[in-house]
Amino acid sequence: MVLLGACHHGAPVASKVDPESDPKQFLADARAAFRRGSFARALVGFRRLQFELGPGDTLLAEARYYAAECSFQTGDLTTAALAFQKVAEDFPTSEFAALALLRDGDANMRLWRRPDVDASSGQTALATYQELLGRYPGTDAAARAQVRIRQLNEWFAEKGYKTGMFYVRRRAFDSAIIYFKDIIATYPDTRLVPDALLRLVDTYRAIGYVEERKEACANLRRYYPQTAGLDSRCPAETSAGAP
Repeated sequence: MVLLGACHHGAPVASKVDPESDPKQFLADARAAFRRGSFARALVGFRRLQFELGPGDTLLAEARYYAAECSFQTGDLTTAALAFQKVAEDFPTSEFAALALLRDGDANMRLWRRPDVDASSGQTALATYQELLGRYPGTDAAARAQVRIRQLNEWFAEKGYKTGMFYVRRRAFDSAIIYFKDIIATYPDTRLVPDALLRLVDTYRAIGYVEERKEACANLRRYYPQTAGLDSRCPAETSAGAP
């Protein structure tokens, strides 16, 4: 009877929550570490949390998103890009889906580093941002993606311009013309368009393409009349046929 009474009045051990195995505590600790900038520690917490949560748990998208963000912040950009992509694929209706696509693009954009090297990561970033615009229009992430796209276009134009100048220096003028014309047609809103037109003028002069040179001068005078060097490259008589 004494034993039964002791059992009856004792605290119900099974009702206690072990803080070492509480997913919400894992999440709180990982969030706190992330806010402090302790990304390596936060990454451990977010990854551990993924094993504690069930596949249908609403916290899983957040845990996987922030694990990817920790990889991004610690410089593991390739891992981050793949992880962000998986978040967008696996949780397309989550509040983290659009942001994950944005950060996927950001990771690939940062992997490109310099416009004059291989642009495959830049092309991947552009495709990802465009996917974001198509799937989640009107979101804050989409607005930010449009800014990134403008920057990428500047880099693509710069890469094309440098390649064109490479061919100019080697007097491969026909190849140079292809790159300068591509900048004008493909990236018309970038800062290098007037320079590309000037280089077309110079290239056409070098190979004796008179009519093509006049057309390039006419476009410069019509659309970019303040371009430095315009008057010296395009004397008044060369623009007689301009609209």
